[in-house]
Amino acid sequence: MKKIFISFFLTFFLTFAATAGTDGEINLTKNKPETVKDCFEGLNRATFSLNQGLDKAIFKPVAKAYRTLPSPVRKGTNNVLVNLSSLITIPNNVLQGQLKTAGINTGRFIVNTTIGILGIFDVATEMGFSEYEKEDYGQTLAVWGVGPGCYLVLPVLGPSTLRDTAGSFINVMGGDPYYNVSVHGNNQYLDRSDYMLTKTITAIDFRAKNLETLENLEKNSLDFYASVKSLYLQDRQRKIKNTKTGATIDIIYEGDWEEIETQ
Repeated sequence: MKKIFISFFLTFFLTFAATAGTDGEINLTKNKPETVKDCFEGLNRATFSLNQGLDKAIFKPVAKAYRTLPSPVRKGTNNVLVNLSSLITIPNNVLQGQLKTAGINTGRFIVNTTIGILGIFDVATEMGFSEYEKEDYGQTLAVWGVGPGCYLVLPVLGPSTLRDTAGSFINVMGGDPYYNVSVHGNNQYLDRSDYMLTKTITAIDFRAKNLETLENLEKNSLDFYASVKSLYLQDRQRKIKNTKTGATIDIIYEGDWEEIETQ
């Protein structure tokens, strides 16, 4: 428990110091529509086909097995994953100037990590904390004015853009407290293998929630690749603008892992 709070507060105060003097939400590009070109369509479609093969061979069967677990177990697992994602969301709240939201999410994290037993139980919501909205480094780059670049399909990880891939690179290579905050030269929270394990479990959780939805989408799409791309880009724009409407779909390493809404 001590290690979790050391990791959390070090990250929070470092990011807070970087944005000292910001009173309100940074508002650079949230209201500007983004045009995303599919510059690598041939390669993207090939990667998309590879991912579909991996999904049918690995993720779908595992997701079906996961769905046989008791509902409380799956709910508790999802709650833990959401609670851990606060360690990504809170620094990005600060970097985007959302200081009030950062404070609320800090309180949510502390309550759920302690009273909620490492996040197994979402006590904060029961106590009346406002709805939790995830933020990531890709969203922060967008708010800072960085364009999305080209659409990109990553092996295993799925739909992305050059900007979102760069944001995720920050997570994996050392910009994220999720796994590599160090004390006295030693990793004190999650190392890379632990980090990737949480992402794998998150992917399985997401796939289990959306078995029928993705199957129906594939059956009813003239071009499944184009449908997934459209859903992903709509959802990223929704998250950048912090709006509630529109389709929702996520990538494995930064997702909300909520159910996909295709209407």
